[in-house]
Amino acid sequence: MQPSEKPLHIDIPVTLQNVKTVYSIGALAFEGDLPACMFHLQLITNDIAESHAASEVIAVFHTNAGHVTLHDRAYNIDRNIATGNPYTDLVTDLMKRGVGVELCGATAKVHGWGNADLLPGIKVNTDAMARTTELVQKGYVKITE
Repeated sequence: MQPSEKPLHIDIPVTLQNVKTVYSIGALAFEGDLPACMFHLQLITNDIAESHAASEVIAVFHTNAGHVTLHDRAYNIDRNIATGNPYTDLVTDLMKRGVGVELCGATAKVHGWGNADLLPGIKVNTDAMARTTELVQKGYVKITE
């Protein structure tokens, strides 16, 4: 599909000043082959950079999306494949952009994952519901993916 060559006028330009968001990611929905949550996190980090905004963006992976945080060997075992984690570069790039990436501890326990199974830099919280509640109470906007 070719992008439109028609001009697009932005009626409501947004300049961000301070972004505090927590993304609750319990399952992967796709935009083509790209998980929508990854696209949205890339979009907001681009907006933050363009606005030179202060930011705290946290992505909490849980339930049916926890496998995104696994290194290749653990991913292969969990998903019963041999291709490795296709999301590694996306997750690593988001962390380089300043996104805090966390895995729900309850999800990890159910799957039998330990810290050694995770991509470098992934943090484990007690559980996604408690962590999301804590962050909302601290003024973060919750975005459900």
